[in-house]
Amino acid sequence: MSVSKARNLGKVSAKGGFNLFWGLAASSVISAIGVIIVGRVLSVEEMGIVSIALIAPNLIKTFRDLGIDQATIKYTAQYRAENKLGNVKQIVAAETLFEIIIGSILSICSFLLSGFFATTIFNRPEIAPLIQIASLIIFAEAILKAAQVAFTGYEKMGLYSITMVIQSTVKTGLMVFLVVTGYGAYGATVGDTASYVIAGLLGIVMMYLMLYNKLEKQKSLQFFGTLKYMFKYGIPVSIAWTINAFLTQFYHFLLAIYCSDVIMGNYQVALSFAVIVTFFVVPLSTILFPAFSKINAQKELETLKSVFKSSVKYATLIVAPATCAVMALAKPAVSTIFGEKYELTPIYLAIYVSIYLYTAIGSLSANNLINSQGRTEVNLKLTLITAAMGLSLSVILVPPFGVMGLLATYLTAGIPSTLLALWWIKKNYDASIDWSSSAKILLSSTITAVITHVSISQLEQANWILLIVGAIIFIAVYIVTAPMLNAVSKTDIQYLKEMVKSLGPLAPILNIPLAIAEQIANIFQRTEKSTQP
Repeated sequence: MSVSKARNLGKVSAKGGFNLFWGLAASSVISAIGVIIVGRVLSVEEMGIVSIALIAPNLIKTFRDLGIDQATIKYTAQYRAENKLGNVKQIVAAETLFEIIIGSILSICSFLLSGFFATTIFNRPEIAPLIQIASLIIFAEAILKAAQVAFTGYEKMGLYSITMVIQSTVKTGLMVFLVVTGYGAYGATVGDTASYVIAGLLGIVMMYLMLYNKLEKQKSLQFFGTLKYMFKYGIPVSIAWTINAFLTQFYHFLLAIYCSDVIMGNYQVALSFAVIVTFFVVPLSTILFPAFSKINAQKELETLKSVFKSSVKYATLIVAPATCAVMALAKPAVSTIFGEKYELTPIYLAIYVSIYLYTAIGSLSANNLINSQGRTEVNLKLTLITAAMGLSLSVILVPPFGVMGLLATYLTAGIPSTLLALWWIKKNYDASIDWSSSAKILLSSTITAVITHVSISQLEQANWILLIVGAIIFIAVYIVTAPMLNAVSKTDIQYLKEMVKSLGPLAPILNIPLAIAEQIANIFQRTEKSTQP
């Protein structure tokens, strides 16, 4: 029973992850095109001003969720598994109405406080109108999120992806048009804001027609009663999420105070490039929570242990090489797109994305498992530890070292809480990660990155040629080193082949590198221990 359910969860998660991956990839590419064009038209200072104008609304919107998003995903997935579809309708209705109300209130607050933020906090009174425009993002993102979390809990990742593509397409189209026609930073801000408004409205319509309207009718909707137990679960999640979001915005406040607009522009472009890694991280993190929510630890402990171990291993197998590839190719990638305009961006990018290597010690899986079993208060305590570390380090490191100090803070602050999460999971569920597999995957990814970097460093070619050659070298070397170092075993490859069968037309393409890796594994691996569910 454990093996069957674990494998079924793996297949469903693989399909959902792929559906989310294509949406994230497509939307990110579309957004990147917009960023590239806008980045070339605007000055570095104007790019910095746009990023600063978004800080205040982004800070205020951290108080929007109150854990309702995560509660919606958990209970929607759980009730669907228990075939309680009437409860699903109660959850979706309560969540949508709540998002509309709280999003409206916070947007108004941001608009009214725009002058205070612009003049008193940022010492840039001229950006007050930009903050006012961006304030509408809070409401628009609230209704967009209401639709997206319903899609996630219902495992309709294709619909989630459609909303992302709509938002990025509108954003790129409007931003480019307004900036090219001479509206500068105002055009970029208006385009960004309008994209969330349009995507949010369309997302709500899609959710109603394709999900909500098809659920069984209820005599009455218990709005307050439903919100009550959603809050009970979600408040600790909300506090933890708010602390993390506030911490991120606090970091940006420090940068805005102690760094020039040029430095801010370089850092903002680095963050934009980092979405390449989030192509893989976000789908994995998103699908893990509803997958874990379907497992009752008291009744299916062995399944939980197996799925947790496998989730860490396969997430690392995807995220680690993607991260190392970005680190190795940061310089030619940035130079290909922007020339030598953003000189500091490659080093910022390489250091920033290295935080995703913590996937190997369970950074994506641990918190999702704990929350899925209703122990949200544990994650809150872990978040407080991270916040204490982050606040202390940032105040010490950012003033003298700027962005480099912030990057050091990012890489250090979360380590204690991640290790404590692993200890807690081991103590309460007897579940652990495969340390040997994680180490081998990191080793093979690192070796591949070093070989790639050294190889392209010897070439004197245009940056776009170095980027293409480097990507080919990385893929070819990783396909060899991963099975050679036993980072991926023959059993792993067979399991991956089984999972990709659910990906339709993409399966034959993915089977090509898997077949090559399998042949190499047959040469270098004589015996192995299966770690599959």
